[in-house]
Amino acid sequence: MLFATNILLNVVGVLLTAEALIISAYLLHELSHGSIFKTSKVNQRWGNIMAWINGSCYSTFKEIRDKHIHHHVDRADVLTFNVQELMANMPSLARNLIKVLEWVYVPALEILMHFLVIILPFLKPEWHHKRLRLIAIILIRTPLFILMAWVSFKAWLLYMLAYGLMLTALRFADAFQHTYDVFLESELAKNGGKLTDGKLRNRAYEQANTFSNLVSIKYPWLNLLLLNFSYHNAHHEVPLVPWHSLPALHKKMFGNSSELPIVPMSKLLSAYHRHRVARLQSNDYGVITNQTADAFIGAAGVSFLTAL
Repeated sequence: MLFATNILLNVVGVLLTAEALIISAYLLHELSHGSIFKTSKVNQRWGNIMAWINGSCYSTFKEIRDKHIHHHVDRADVLTFNVQELMANMPSLARNLIKVLEWVYVPALEILMHFLVIILPFLKPEWHHKRLRLIAIILIRTPLFILMAWVSFKAWLLYMLAYGLMLTALRFADAFQHTYDVFLESELAKNGGKLTDGKLRNRAYEQANTFSNLVSIKYPWLNLLLLNFSYHNAHHEVPLVPWHSLPALHKKMFGNSSELPIVPMSKLLSAYHRHRVARLQSNDYGVITNQTADAFIGAAGVSFLTAL
């Protein structure tokens, strides 16, 4: 459909491609939990396939899985580097360019994060062991992108648009699912993998800082657009429950309630729009109440697809 001459087919093709990329990302998430197949080897094999589809294959399946499992075990966002510090320390021209692009809804920061996964192993000596694998992947994927652009530059642009829609959908979901503290992997390494801020990160803390940003409360089937990932409190309550069983677990936990921690995405659109630039450098998640989410700034740069 991306290669078709009919504009309507092009539009449908972009939407279907974006949705396929979104589903591949959330299937990768499921596979990292081992919740689809019985053996870890088969989960890993299909995880690698999903990663090649959505472009996160520059990280290994183990890196993606381990980063995400940290998120559950530590009840925190454990990152390779702080996004806010990255924005603050980059040259002002680059920082302002990212802000302008984000202002017009281009997911520039997410694109930068994906490029850093590819670039940093060539710059950081401690990650040089990743270079050979990255070169092999680049030598496979780059000619395919060039071939697509050579056959139809329009189709290539439409694919880039679909990929941008996928990044936007994923980060919209990620931005409003937690108010967890952010820690650097280097900090944890110095402390034997332990968080030392004194907070009691128990199950009560986890649920209090987790939100189910449902695509729709009235029409639950719409949450399948994100493979039920928006039933996030249920997912954190029992991480091994597969995607198709999350609605039932959510109903068992909350019934038909529409109070916090349940937040329909329609309530978050204004906050996503209002804080789209401020979110890039804010260390404060903002606040959310049952009445409004307008002051909920949200998180940035916490995608499970960008693991180093």
